Order: sequence, then structure tokens, then C-alpha cells
Amino acid sequence: MAQTNDLLAVLIDADNVPPSKIGAVLTEVARFGTASVKRIYGDWTTPQLGSWKTVASQHVISPIQQFANTVGKNATDSALIIDAMDLLYTRRFNGFCIVSSDSDFTRLASRIREEGVTVYGFGERKTPEAFRNACDQFTYLEVLSEPATETPSIPPRRVESPKLRGDAKLVGGLRACVVTASGEDGWANLSAVGSLMRKQQPDFDPRNWGYAKLSDLVKATEMFTLAPRPGGGLQVQARKKGNV
Repeated sequence: MAQTNDLLAVLIDADNVPPSKIGAVLTEVARFGTASVKRIYGDWTTPQLGSWKTVASQHVISPIQQFANTVGKNATDSALIIDAMDLLYTRRFNGFCIVSSDSDFTRLASRIREEGVTVYGFGERKTPEAFRNACDQFTYLEVLSEPATETPSIPPRRVESPKLRGDAKLVGGLRACVVTASGEDGWANLSAVGSLMRKQQPDFDPRNWGYAKLSDLVKATEMFTLAPRPGGGLQVQARKKGNV
């Protein structure tokens, strides 16, 4: 995870993100650093963005006006991309948070990462894989709960152990990362396993399966052994097949 004093630029595509989720997104962003720039892009003359105006003001997000001058062309995306590159070249930011479910930002995310700057993506589960994989870390809006609201989001239902074991991508990824991170004794630092998983699968998040913590998810698979580390934290070891 990034240091909390990292400066972040948060760029939001108003056309592809529901305003009801932005509070939860900004709470999540605060885990990675300080959102020193918060901008939201769209054609504010259209009635579709009416619900965004109050929310943007409440969270002190600067609205950037972009008229849809040509039918069939997404001028909003272009404005966000141009701003992102301008901000990138200031060398002020440790990370960029791109809030959109649109694959048009795939190349932008890749370009920012080429400069050694971290990219955090936020979008709905429908977000194309290419954009998700172009980010260092991608979080689904569906797993985020709005803080301090009267009607909080219902967290995803926990996936039970048998179904987790049948998730080949999850189990295979965890096993491979445990092997990679393990020492001669076969034990791996759990936090290192989590970091490796996110590098290989940017959208990896225990909350996608209904678990708040990585340790809860790993334990629920019933395919790994968890134990305290001598220096603190947890270590993990894959169980031999037949001992599940």
C-alpha cells in the first residue's frame, strides 16, 4: 500500500460512475494517500449529470466542463486524458486515481505507469479487463460501502469454501504466489502474497468474495495453513493435496 502522505490526483469520469459511490471511493483513496487534486469531467449542461452537482460540491470536487461538440465522440474522455498528462508532467504526484468503467482509459493508465507513477483504478464489474489490468490496483465499486449513510451498501455475500476451492483462478494464483514468496521452510509472508496477487491480478481484492481481509479469504479456502510470524503478522503455507 502507498504511504498515506503520497499526493494523489483523482480524476472522475462523470458519465461512467454513479454519484452515490463517490464518497466510498474517496474513503478508499484515503488509504493510499492524500487527494490533493479532485476533478470530475462531463457536460454539465446536460440533465443526466444533475445528480452529480450536489455530490461534487459536498466532496469539494472541481467540475470540469466539456461540451459534447461532436456526436459519437467522447469529448469528456479526451479532456480527462489531457488533464492527466498535464498533471503527470508536473512530477508532483505519486499516484493517479482514475474513476471510470470505460476502457478508453487503458492507454492512459499504461502511459502513467511507464513514468513510474502508481495508478489506482475504480469502476464497476463491467469494466473491461484491459483497463483493469493496465492499473496497478483496481477496485470494484460494488465492494465499496458508503461511509456513515442511512442506507449503507449491502456487502457482497461471502462465497463459501467449496465454491472458493472451485475457483481455479483464485486458488491457482494464491498457490503460485505462496510458492514464489516462501522461504526454504515453505512459509510465506501473507502480506507479500497479497502484494504478488495484486501485481498479477490488479482487480484482486478479498472483498470481491465477501471477505474483509486476505487472511479470512485464504483461511476460507481450507487449502492453506496460517500461523503467526515470529516478527509479527501472519505467514501462510500451502497444504499438500489430500490434506485439505
